[in-house]
Amino acid sequence: MIRFFYLLFFVFTAPIVHAQDNEELARRNGFKDIKLGSPVDSVKGAEFEKEFIELKEFEAKLYSVHNPEYEKIGEADVKSVELKIYKGLIYEIIVITPRDPRIMRGLEKSYGHAKYSIRTETYSWRAKDKIGLIYKGNRKEIKLVYRSYPMVKTMYADKKKKIEAIADDF
Repeated sequence: MIRFFYLLFFVFTAPIVHAQDNEELARRNGFKDIKLGSPVDSVKGAEFEKEFIELKEFEAKLYSVHNPEYEKIGEADVKSVELKIYKGLIYEIIVITPRDPRIMRGLEKSYGHAKYSIRTETYSWRAKDKIGLIYKGNRKEIKLVYRSYPMVKTMYADKKKKIEAIADDF
């Protein structure tokens, strides 16, 4: 009977604990002091790399960040930090590190257990419709991708406005 109550307690409290972890991801809103949705000018050491088309539709820019503040995550090294920019605002942060199991343990400590996708072979965390974090590792390195969902929605809203402007011009 006691086991039954422990089971019920675990079943009803697990979603609450998981939701708190997602709130932490939303609160941090990025990597260290690089915040999603903020202007690229606010990031010290950001250097323009190239323009590209995101998702075969949106004009975006890629910046690399060269700043000693972002060279480590705790004791783990960071190979590179890249920013994807739409209309001057950061919508994606890409952090690449050498393979280090401490990074995954740190992420799980901060944000809770990740959701694993067999299809993409990635772990992910999501804070409602605000931010997502994807962890993908291979034998040599780890790639962390922070993505702002409001910024992606803005991109699609801008596309819709362009289509409506064309339709109205007929």
